[in-house]
Amino acid sequence: MLNHIFLVPRVSQTHLTSLNIQIGSARSMHPGKSSFDRSRPDCFLKMLKNLPLTRLNCGKDVRHFEFEFVSNALEYETGDVLEILPGQDSAAVDAFIQRCNLDPDSFITVSPREMDDQNAHDSRIPVKLKNFVEFSMDVDSASPRRYFFEVMRFFATAEHERERLEYFGSPEGRDDLYQYNQRERRTVLEVLDDFPSVQMPFEWLVQLVPPLKTRAFSISSSQSAHPNQVHLTVNVVSWTTPYKRKKKGLCSSWLAALDPRDDIYVPAWFHKGSLPSPSPSLPLILVGPGTGCAPFRGFVEERALQSRTNSTAPIIFFFGCRNEDGDFLYRDFWLNHSQNKGVLSEAKGGGFYVAFSREQPQKVYVQHKMREHSQRIWDLLAEGAAVYVAGSSTKMPADVTSAFEEIVAKENEVSTEDAARWIRALEKCGKYHIEAWS
Repeated sequence: MLNHIFLVPRVSQTHLTSLNIQIGSARSMHPGKSSFDRSRPDCFLKMLKNLPLTRLNCGKDVRHFEFEFVSNALEYETGDVLEILPGQDSAAVDAFIQRCNLDPDSFITVSPREMDDQNAHDSRIPVKLKNFVEFSMDVDSASPRRYFFEVMRFFATAEHERERLEYFGSPEGRDDLYQYNQRERRTVLEVLDDFPSVQMPFEWLVQLVPPLKTRAFSISSSQSAHPNQVHLTVNVVSWTTPYKRKKKGLCSSWLAALDPRDDIYVPAWFHKGSLPSPSPSLPLILVGPGTGCAPFRGFVEERALQSRTNSTAPIIFFFGCRNEDGDFLYRDFWLNHSQNKGVLSEAKGGGFYVAFSREQPQKVYVQHKMREHSQRIWDLLAEGAAVYVAGSSTKMPADVTSAFEEIVAKENEVSTEDAARWIRALEKCGKYHIEAWS
């Protein structure tokens, strides 16, 4: 399991406050832009469950994570997004510090050159150099930019290394640099190890090493159903580079390696995503293949609770996966709510339809299942339903939108151009939402 600075013996508000300040100070001083404006975490979370959702050796590793608030509990709505600051492998952090001949226990402040000395002194809290690297510098995940190699050239003392760096910086060497760096996803630490004669001052490293970014995930729970908790559905990313090197996604692999039995506290931020929380009276058409189902698990949980005391509008959900045995995420959950007058049941005006892409010779995707139920989709659209689409940002969102246009043209007996305008009008009035990720 990865070692990281978030391991503490017990919940201590004093410790969490101190850790919050350290993270905030380190991240606010990094000159690179982070994915979020706020430097200090909104809260800290402790993992309660780390459950596999896919069968071993099915080609995917998708996990269900449950966390509880261990600092201040925050309110969130279905459709919101959780950002997590991943821990970096402490061995990689130590290797970077050693490689760059840095003192891990020294205290530093980093200020923009344009700040005057008085403002720099007032606004910057010194942090340990090791903490600064660990919380704000991505040394073992992100690939450095081209300018990193151009600067390295000036600090290379070995002639063959300087010549190679000069070649990478030339117009003739750009393609080879792309093959070496971006396509192979070489990290800062790997690049520095490949050019051992280069010794860059820390002042340069601070500016050139990519910032450690938070990772965003759609929340897959309803806080009404799980007070003081937040759930995530995460695909554990891994791939093989063109040169057959095994690579892993930093945050997803870090989360997958965490053991809920350990006292591990995860820095987190909450914010609104692209999927507004729907009112109970709004009919819903949901399309979420793969981990795109994550926010809709929260939607269904919330509406199931609401239906116990009030009348609620129907939900139709189109889910897609490869096959029933391998990666049918949350199978029992969806089937339970689609039976016995559940919120996804046809008896309640809803429906749950699954496209298994690899169960038969010809691939079947969510848009194919949508066309099979075009009349039901149009009936709900005519009743004022909102459309929510979530999942991969490749072809899926465009294919789903095309399917909706075909359904509107067919069932409303209008031209494809009029159907496309009808869908665009639905989007403009806030009833067609897409949340897609790469």
